Amino acid sequence: MNANELSKVNALPASELRQRIAQFDVVAVGIVAAAIILFVGIGGTVFPQILRAVSGEGTGPDRSLTSALLLNIALVIFSWRRQRMLTLEIAERRKAEAQAWILAETDPLTGCFNRRSIGDATDRLVSTARARGEEVAFLMFDLDNFKRVNDVNGHAAGDKILREIAARVTRAMPAGALVARLGGDEFALVIPFDPAHPQRIEELAETLIKMAALPVEVDGALLQTTISIGITRSNSNQGGEPAQTLLHMADIAMFHAKKQGRNRYYWFEDSMEAELRFRAELEAGIRRGVSLGEFVPHYEQQIEIRTGKLVGFEMLARWKSPTAGEIAPDIFIPIAEEIGLISELSESVIAQALRDAREWDPGLTLSVNISPIQLRDPWFAQKLLKLLVEANFPPSRLDVEITESYLHENLGEVRALIASLKNQGISVSLDDFGMGYNSLAQLRTLPFDRIKIDRSFVSGLSGSGDSTMIIQAISTLADGLGLPITAEGIDSESIQNQLKDLGTFKGQGYLYGKPENSDQTRERLSQLGLLLKDALPAAAKASNLPTLDANRRSA
Repeated sequence: MNANELSKVNALPASELRQRIAQFDVVAVGIVAAAIILFVGIGGTVFPQILRAVSGEGTGPDRSLTSALLLNIALVIFSWRRQRMLTLEIAERRKAEAQAWILAETDPLTGCFNRRSIGDATDRLVSTARARGEEVAFLMFDLDNFKRVNDVNGHAAGDKILREIAARVTRAMPAGALVARLGGDEFALVIPFDPAHPQRIEELAETLIKMAALPVEVDGALLQTTISIGITRSNSNQGGEPAQTLLHMADIAMFHAKKQGRNRYYWFEDSMEAELRFRAELEAGIRRGVSLGEFVPHYEQQIEIRTGKLVGFEMLARWKSPTAGEIAPDIFIPIAEEIGLISELSESVIAQALRDAREWDPGLTLSVNISPIQLRDPWFAQKLLKLLVEANFPPSRLDVEITESYLHENLGEVRALIASLKNQGISVSLDDFGMGYNSLAQLRTLPFDRIKIDRSFVSGLSGSGDSTMIIQAISTLADGLGLPITAEGIDSESIQNQLKDLGTFKGQGYLYGKPENSDQTRERLSQLGLLLKDALPAAAKASNLPTLDANRRSA
């Protein structure tokens, strides 16, 4: 068989090739058998004639019989060679089929099952376990914040972590369990167990969480990650393909574990599916709402506490979904961050706020909160400057608030961003001050223009001597550093009066009114004579800014 024939054979489908090989095998065996029979028959006549000729007793073998014998020998050699080639071809084909099966059924990075193969394997395991009176637990987990591990350390480091986690998990699995990598950093475990002892699955989940948290050495550095696990069991199946149903339920439970803080496990509950469906609707609504401009700014007054003067506003994003009604920011903002839309959402709302604020009195400032996601964007400062230019809004009137908790994630990024913003004339405030672990260090190393005391300390003034001591200490510290202070969460006159005794503060809270939309804010400022067209001359305005009492009457 020449190379061309071999290539044609290799191109055949596996089933047809096996049929062809079987046919060739029968033919080859038949030819060899016939050749041997002929060889025995002809050789029985020719060889004695040759021996008699050699001994001088005869005239030599018959030429025609000798030719037939030689042809018969050639036929035997040809048949043997052909049989050998077919045997080698079968071995190569079986090797190729085995390799193809490995590629089709397993994950090349970890050697585990892949998404394609785990379904059938799970169905078989469920059927076998039921026959033995057992149930099957389906665990699904992925690595928490794995994208950041990849971004910071590179994909080679990420691959090593995935291989190590897969190896640790495989070692911890009981006999008969299945391990699959579904893609990325997502894994599935299928484990038969005695339904009388479901706690063993929980014990296994706890073991996996501890094992996964152990450091992995990569290029001399120790990298650490955690996992979140969702669990369900085969008797929870309510129809459909068992494997797909179990996968779906475990995925929902895993999402719930992540939402509850990560590095933990949760069993699937029916209520989780309704929650996940609601989240999917919110995700779709956010995508639609950003493109349609459904997210709008509201404005919360900022008051100089001792004088009662209105000095500015903090912008807060609000969303009224056409289908779900008003959605609180603490619900839609984390989702927008997770699906990668927070930057687009925030920039659209800030752009609206800048257009609104350019009509206000020039003495009023605008404060905006930005997401930690935006702080990681090296082009954020340039994007913000572009918005200022488009709105023709002075940078000196804008204050960007950075949440203290993010400072511990990447101090270098924050330092570069603050420097870039301040170079453009934008003020930068440290928000939620007092809630982190390195507050004093951050104030020393980062050039903030203002600090905002977290509302938990301010609201605690009404019933806690500890809050009073904390705020007094913060006020003393800020005076020493030359930093003004904003107190948020002022909801009563009692809290306001205590703050007056503790220092000089700018304040905001429901005592001064709830956040208002653009039209309401504009109407308020119009009544107070603080719209740009109604603004008083600078000298007169400095002595006639409306007081807190006037603000309350207008509220």
